[in-house]
Amino acid sequence: MFHIKQLELVHWDYWRRFSLPLDAQIITIVGPNGSGKTTLLDALRTLFALRCSGKRDFRRYVRRADRSFAWIRAVVANQPGNTGRRPFFPCLADQVTLACRIRRAGGEWTRDYTIVDGDVDIEALEQAEDWVGLRDYQSRLAWGGLTPAIAKVLALEQGDTDKLCEYSPRALLELVFDVFGDKEVLDNYQAAREEQRNAERELDDLGLDLDRLRAQAEARRLEADNYLQWKQIADEAQALEAEIVPRLEAAELARDIADERERLASERSERSARLAARREALTRLETVQGEQAAAEAERAVLAATSSEAEARHLAAHDRVRDLDRLLHERDALRAQLAAEHGADAVALEAEHEALEAELGRLRAAERDYVTRFEDKTQSLRNARSRSGPPSDPEVARFRALLADEGIAHCGLAEIVEVTDPLWQTAVEAVLRPYRHIVLLERESDRHTAWALGERERFRHFLVPEREEAPPARAQSLAEVVRFSAPVPRWLADLLNRIRRVDSVEAARSLERDIEWITRDAYHRERRGARHLGRPADFHFGELARQARIAQLEDEIRKLDSELLALRPQVTQTADRLTALRQRLLGLQSAQLLAAKASQYAQAETELPEARKTLADASAERDSARAAAEALSGRLSGIAIEIDRRKRELNGHDARLAELERETGPRRHTQAQRITRLRALRRGMPAHWRDPSEIALLAERYESAAGARRERDRLRTRLSEGDWITDASVLTLAERLKADVTKREQDYRDRQGYCATARRLTEEARNAYIAKLRATVRQYGKNLKALGDLAGVGVDCPPPALGHDDVSLAQAGLEVRFDFDRKGAVGLNDGEASGGQQVMKSLILLIALLMDEARPGGFVFIDEPFAHLDVANIDRVGTFLRATRAQYLITTPVTHNANVFEPSQLTLVTRKKKPGDEWAPTIGVLARAS
Repeated sequence: MFHIKQLELVHWDYWRRFSLPLDAQIITIVGPNGSGKTTLLDALRTLFALRCSGKRDFRRYVRRADRSFAWIRAVVANQPGNTGRRPFFPCLADQVTLACRIRRAGGEWTRDYTIVDGDVDIEALEQAEDWVGLRDYQSRLAWGGLTPAIAKVLALEQGDTDKLCEYSPRALLELVFDVFGDKEVLDNYQAAREEQRNAERELDDLGLDLDRLRAQAEARRLEADNYLQWKQIADEAQALEAEIVPRLEAAELARDIADERERLASERSERSARLAARREALTRLETVQGEQAAAEAERAVLAATSSEAEARHLAAHDRVRDLDRLLHERDALRAQLAAEHGADAVALEAEHEALEAELGRLRAAERDYVTRFEDKTQSLRNARSRSGPPSDPEVARFRALLADEGIAHCGLAEIVEVTDPLWQTAVEAVLRPYRHIVLLERESDRHTAWALGERERFRHFLVPEREEAPPARAQSLAEVVRFSAPVPRWLADLLNRIRRVDSVEAARSLERDIEWITRDAYHRERRGARHLGRPADFHFGELARQARIAQLEDEIRKLDSELLALRPQVTQTADRLTALRQRLLGLQSAQLLAAKASQYAQAETELPEARKTLADASAERDSARAAAEALSGRLSGIAIEIDRRKRELNGHDARLAELERETGPRRHTQAQRITRLRALRRGMPAHWRDPSEIALLAERYESAAGARRERDRLRTRLSEGDWITDASVLTLAERLKADVTKREQDYRDRQGYCATARRLTEEARNAYIAKLRATVRQYGKNLKALGDLAGVGVDCPPPALGHDDVSLAQAGLEVRFDFDRKGAVGLNDGEASGGQQVMKSLILLIALLMDEARPGGFVFIDEPFAHLDVANIDRVGTFLRATRAQYLITTPVTHNANVFEPSQLTLVTRKKKPGDEWAPTIGVLARAS
């Protein structure tokens, strides 16, 4: 790069015009604060198209001069480099003039630049016409060695030149490559990467467009499928309407006509058979009714005979009773006569009172036995006549209230019959909670019955909903139960749900969710298994009735035996009480015995004959009763037979009436079928009646009704669905399919182009990495060379550079310095002193400006000695002298004089005095050679 030989300023800040020689390696600019040191450097920065320090710019300086123009002119070296090329070619002189003309135009300051051969003064430059703009001027300077990267270094802020060591490794690497790197390599890499990104972006856009086109093609394909489906459904509905339904209807009509013809013939045969059977049944009924009339006449005769026998028995019984009573009176008077003398009246009275109480107790017990005997006898009659199961008093009372209200009902036990006695216990155990359920005959009575149940607080269910029991499942508990009337559905479901098993062991093979019960009433349900308990009495079915009959007979015999044992006690106690009462009334037994002695003797004589007469009368009465009972049984059988014959006759009459009612309409319907069949077959092709084709249609649609349902379903689907009915969708779908195929080919071509772009990017990246490594090696050599000059060990290992954008973006340059062999320190690790920080920054900065192809160059350094002691000032000065660059260094006047030791040219700035228009010119001190 070039060196600066001379600088001339006109109307720059408070300087009017002066020229400074700058042909020296180290130039020190010294002066107090505010005397213009930085202003002088900003003039050079403006001349070299650099950014001014801080927030200043060239306008600030030219406005202070209060003139309409300003000049900055410099003479710089144009010596050929190692390659023989001059920095400012095509300028061939050893020196060239760089000039910046600043003028005010329309209230705004503008800059113009020029580069001319030789040392040309400002007056001559005013006549020149070769003025260029800022961008072209910067390009000429970059050709001369002042690249944008070096310009960036030269434009560092005041005090920032000693802060290069504070750069991050990544920032330092970028700065190094900007200065040393081949811009074309980086541009090629960035252009290839951008091209790859653009290609990938275009590929993504093409992919999105392809996806959109595919979606459109898929939508059109769905529309085409929708149209084809509509066409298929419409054709099928048309075929059903025009052909299939008429064919199936004709086939079904023919089949129905044949079936109905057979049924009508069968019913004619049945009617004939029914008439013959009715005549036979009527003959049998008349015969049985004659037998009944004869038996009734015989019963009337037996009734008269039985009445006479009963009268004779009663007379004989009364006679024996009167004689027994008279003899008993005699015996009592005799006993009273024997006990009259010496009896104690007080003891007799106490005995009389005790006997009277005992007699009351015995008679109450007798009445209780009689009442219970009569209840059991009535229950036995009911059980024998099948008039229902036993009921508790509460249920009986409530059913009586229902009957009073006119609500027809029945009990559950009255309609349940257990068909297998082995399972009676299990059925009784399951139905025990429901044995007193009341079933209403009419569902319309439910609200009245419920209101009555609420009033009476009836604890058992009132069920109005009843239906015929469904068929029993195999092996279920319902299989051993028969219902004679409709039942609640839930009860039938309950019995159908329970599986019968012989034992718990037999239930092992059943599934877990199956409910089962054993004969011994061990029940398993969803909550678990338990024993339901063996019922003490049976309530449902014939077995329960027989058990109740046997139990009632045992209870009646027991009550009868207890009553027979009790009655003698009652009689004996009554007699004793009567005797005591007579004793208390007076001792007149002898007179009474004497007065009735003849009656007592006659009674004793007549008693055996009377007893014989009573026995004969009893036998006669029993014989009449037996004959009457036998005749009553015979009449009952005859009545049952008559009832059965009447039911049979009524059945025949009902069936004949039913046949009469149904035959006429059915014949009319049959005629309509034949007429309709003929109308359907009129004009029908012969093959439509082919049985094999009809069978195929029936297999598919089951029946004409199924075909009509399918036709209606298809019509509903056509009317309610969102259908495409335009056939052009098929053409559009094919066209879009072809477009998708073409676009897919374009996408594959673009994928190939992207692959090529990736390959080119990879090659450009490899070239960039190679150049970056070479740059780092060159910069590392510069650092080591400068470190040797400064007596500092410098280590710059090559960075880790991967073959991908991420690792390149994260790569950094790690530089370590070893001062006085105290150990290596990094760029900004806080272990170096202030002087060492300055030395590190100077080494990093000057290494950026070392170029084998373009040696030299100049550097602006603001106050590098600000924080250094005397030893370090000398050390930095020695280092600066050892380099080949041109340095323009600023320093305040307060520093040690050693700062001027390396300086070959010293420029002294002074402040503008108050009242003066212009500032004093800069003094020049040159070191004697």
